[in-house]
Amino acid sequence: MSLSLSPAQWLRIVVVLACLHVLVIAASNYLVQLPFTLFGWHTTWGAFSFPFIFLVSDLTVRLLGGATARRVVASAMGPALIVSYLFSVLYVDGRFAGFESLTEFNTLVARIALASFCAYLFGQLLDIGVFQRLRTLRQWWVAPTTSTVFGNALDTLLFFSIAFAGSSNTFMAEHWLEIACVDYVFKLLISLCLFLPLYGALLALLSRYLLTATAGTPSRAYRFSR
Repeated sequence: MSLSLSPAQWLRIVVVLACLHVLVIAASNYLVQLPFTLFGWHTTWGAFSFPFIFLVSDLTVRLLGGATARRVVASAMGPALIVSYLFSVLYVDGRFAGFESLTEFNTLVARIALASFCAYLFGQLLDIGVFQRLRTLRQWWVAPTTSTVFGNALDTLLFFSIAFAGSSNTFMAEHWLEIACVDYVFKLLISLCLFLPLYGALLALLSRYLLTATAGTPSRAYRFSR
């Protein structure tokens, strides 16, 4: 599939996708503070929200190319760092700590914000890189499956190790590796069982929509090929 996008259309798509990334990051930074036990294993609710970013990134690479997906990450990483810090300060263990908490510097909060930033940046770049290499294969599901496996692994390891290894949060410091492993398993199950079929459906829908929306775009527009 070949798409022609005007500069305005391209910029609008990048901004919308970057905002979606930041929204998922904000939700995940809150939900990751809410651990629970499932079948005797410790995990967090963040495992159910963050895979949305990989779904969005994979669709972006498939439809608009790796360069556009990397631009989305570059546009979202600054706001993502700010959002990560604000949510980590304002919400402690899932409870609102009050706006006065913004006036104090907390090492644990800074670690969580830095961890979220690093996990997002490097996890997404790996996901995009793997997907870009496999996107031309005839089996459409190979690229999103492989990129999700590797991208989520790096994302999960970076976040939990940077945020909680040896931290002042006794529970998370003691159980971070277990929680990270369980989160990774849940992310894979959610991604492969739910998001992979959703990816296929959205790919078909968005392909038709973008072809229709970009029909008749001036010839000087940017072109992207799948």
